[in-house]
Amino acid sequence: MTRRRLLTTAAAVVALAGLVIGSVVSTKTPPKGREISEAIVLIGTGGLSWSDVSPRTTPTLWSILRDGATATLTVRSVHANTCPVDGWLTLSAGEQAADAVDGVVGGGGPDGIKPPCRALPAEMTPGKVPHWSEYRAAAGWSRFDASIGLLWEQVASHGGCIQAVGPGAALGAARASGMVVRYEQYDESTLSAALTSCLVTLIDVGPVRDPADVDPKDELRPATTRAQQVAAIDARVAAILKVTPAGTDVGVVSLADAGASERLRMIAITGPHFGAGTLESTSTRQPGLVQLTDLTPSLLQHLNIPRPTSLGGTPIKFVPAGESSDQSASKRLQSLLDHDQASHEVKSLVEPFFYGWVLLQLALYLTAAWLWRRGWGSGAQRHQLLVNTRRLATIAATVPVSTFLANLLPWWRFSLPMVSVMASVGLFATMISALALLGPWHKRTFGPLIVVCVTTMTVLAVDVMTGSQLQLSSLLGLQPVIGGRFYGMGNVTFALFATATLMLCMAVGDHLVTLGQRRDAAAAVACIGIAAVIIDASSSWGADLGGPTALLPAVVYLVLVILQIKLTWRVVLAAMGGVGAFVLFLGVLDWMRPAESRSHLGRFVQTAIDGGAWDIIVRKLAQNATLFFSNPLSLLIPVVLILFAYTLARPTWWAAAPLRRPFEDISLLRPGLIAIMIMWIIGFALNDTGAAIPAVGAMLACPLVIAITIRTFDDQWEARPVLTSASRHRR
Repeated sequence: MTRRRLLTTAAAVVALAGLVIGSVVSTKTPPKGREISEAIVLIGTGGLSWSDVSPRTTPTLWSILRDGATATLTVRSVHANTCPVDGWLTLSAGEQAADAVDGVVGGGGPDGIKPPCRALPAEMTPGKVPHWSEYRAAAGWSRFDASIGLLWEQVASHGGCIQAVGPGAALGAARASGMVVRYEQYDESTLSAALTSCLVTLIDVGPVRDPADVDPKDELRPATTRAQQVAAIDARVAAILKVTPAGTDVGVVSLADAGASERLRMIAITGPHFGAGTLESTSTRQPGLVQLTDLTPSLLQHLNIPRPTSLGGTPIKFVPAGESSDQSASKRLQSLLDHDQASHEVKSLVEPFFYGWVLLQLALYLTAAWLWRRGWGSGAQRHQLLVNTRRLATIAATVPVSTFLANLLPWWRFSLPMVSVMASVGLFATMISALALLGPWHKRTFGPLIVVCVTTMTVLAVDVMTGSQLQLSSLLGLQPVIGGRFYGMGNVTFALFATATLMLCMAVGDHLVTLGQRRDAAAAVACIGIAAVIIDASSSWGADLGGPTALLPAVVYLVLVILQIKLTWRVVLAAMGGVGAFVLFLGVLDWMRPAESRSHLGRFVQTAIDGGAWDIIVRKLAQNATLFFSNPLSLLIPVVLILFAYTLARPTWWAAAPLRRPFEDISLLRPGLIAIMIMWIIGFALNDTGAAIPAVGAMLACPLVIAITIRTFDDQWEARPVLTSASRHRR
């Protein structure tokens, strides 16, 4: 490599590193919380969604929507669905907490559907909350390590108090010992006095329970229809607003689900500090979407009380939306309904789509292989079978990225969501496939592959750079009702992005190696790989902790193979040390940002400083193991990875027979697949839902490898000599 090329490559790497540093360091510091000493009233309910709100049936809630700030609320707590007790305990702890069912700590397991909900204590007086010892035991058992009673303790330590009205509010306002200092039963005749005793007032107006969705064993069985319950809630909110002192901010929050099904719920705040607009928080980075765990930090900030660094939520911010009118409210309501409907519909479609698409591809490929081995058809028909299978594989590789592009269309508004989402996916898959198969590059071995990989990388990179809107509520993206991640590179997105990166590196590197330019090939692969790692690791974009740790070693391995450097233990240890130092460097950069702006990387560094890093590692490993063993199909993934590794290690094995010719013709195919396997194995081991990484990555890699393999046979077919009838018969 010439000196000019060396300088150019070094400049490119420095520029990429500068880009991520700039994206971290130059992030604007959010404005400091204002000095607020005004009162706030938090009206808590449960099971209420924005689909329940309309000008005719809920005039009070509609007026809050029109004049106040609104958002959808993720109420996911410890279990899949959130009971009213869980919601109020989470408010108390500022972290995900849940009830203990029938005296059993943790009742239904950490991630499964929880056993039936228990009713809140019906008769409460100032004193200790019933079942508090069970709640504390359940909080200690939970992997979230919630400290119930934190809200009261923080407020009391700064000379404040919390007034609780209603049994649910007693749970939210209890001390760490379970004692409730200020409590009243809900009584409209005494509300006025209760609203003036403390700066913070929590009021429980009762939950909405859906008769069609409630578990028959639930203690919270509704005696009226859903519409009647919603109307009663609206009337209670109206009564509270009527006696609320002037200058008080009032929030209406649905803290729980309406039954066994989990959905996004509603939150609305009105008052002197909140006009018509939307709510958002840095914990989700999504306009109009906040978490239940954001409420406690928000209350503390409202009172100008520092929040503990251990809290995962962040204060809710108000973003003005302009005029306060029914027309503006209708537009904002439609946006809120889109959030709720898309997240609700897509959750039930993920498994049918994933398994259906995988099984369909297997059936088609196995059928084509069976016809080929059986000697079906004439020579021309057999050649056409190869061509059609290769085209089918290329089209299949465009489907994963098309599931993200499908969110550009409002498919969830149609009556048949599965049909509409598949039509949307098919539309974009057709467009990408046409570009890959009809362009001037379609006759080249890597032409269609490069188009598919570049498209996949570009779409996912642009999406994380612009807020992860395409990922949210997509078939292979982030699920808001689960509440695990709302922005950046989730495990599924990372699997596609990293697999596409390594396939592109393989294609570009092989082309340059074929031309005899090994150093240029290594430089090109390094630049592509480092750019992908930076996009994934940047706290402003991918905000991923486990991804760079999996992708960077794979890129390093591919570069070493291209440069023909022998993999000794010293080289491997040096590479591992470099990867660790790079990830630590990015984590420290993110940690240097304000606490509210930190991503997963910076929060992990802070946790490590506080001495809790090992707890997080153990918790993630336990969660990974729980999810792994809860799905029988997940047990097949290690088996497949072992077979895949053995096939790459022993190309002479009978199962590797179809790949022998491609391995000979394409020098970097085998090293490229080994790099992908390295990334899959590390990602599988390190991430809390790591089982998805090899499974989803294979949705892209397998069709592209099949297409490349068939292409090599197709080239041989076209280059075969013309045979006479007699020689063809002998052959």
